[in-house]
Amino acid sequence: MKKILALSAVLAISAGMAHAQSIVLGAGFADFSDSDSDDHALIALEYQHRPFHQATRFSVGWGAALSIDEAGDTHIGAGLVGLYSLNNRWFLEGSVMPGYFSEADELNDLGGSFQIRSLLGIGYTLDNGNKVSMAITHKSNASTQEDNPGVNALLFRYHFAF
Repeated sequence: MKKILALSAVLAISAGMAHAQSIVLGAGFADFSDSDSDDHALIALEYQHRPFHQATRFSVGWGAALSIDEAGDTHIGAGLVGLYSLNNRWFLEGSVMPGYFSEADELNDLGGSFQIRSLLGIGYTLDNGNKVSMAITHKSNASTQEDNPGVNALLFRYHFAF
């Protein structure tokens, strides 16, 4: 009986940690699609709120993200974040965040200030409830402007749960 209670407590704590709010720090490299653009190192900061929908393995919540590359090109956006638990430690993450893009380097013009950042990542939950992940992002204006070159990035990320 004690083992069952202990296991139940561990599972309850793990479930709470898996769906907590988090601050995500990321670092990586941005690769602009236009051959005349300048590719740069990139840092990112993201906030993920507690999910408003939870199923057995899948949850959806709100989030916001800010990314800045070494040239000063900046994107800030907000939208939906989905997490899919592969098992008790590994997870898949996806998000869509429309927002505002400002190019500091005129060669990195993405066709307009409205850009949508999409993300697909895979991660691992650490013993302390924090997570590490690797993600690919794509920013584009979804052809809402005449010019739509886009930019892709590879990020290594650390998720601080609270």
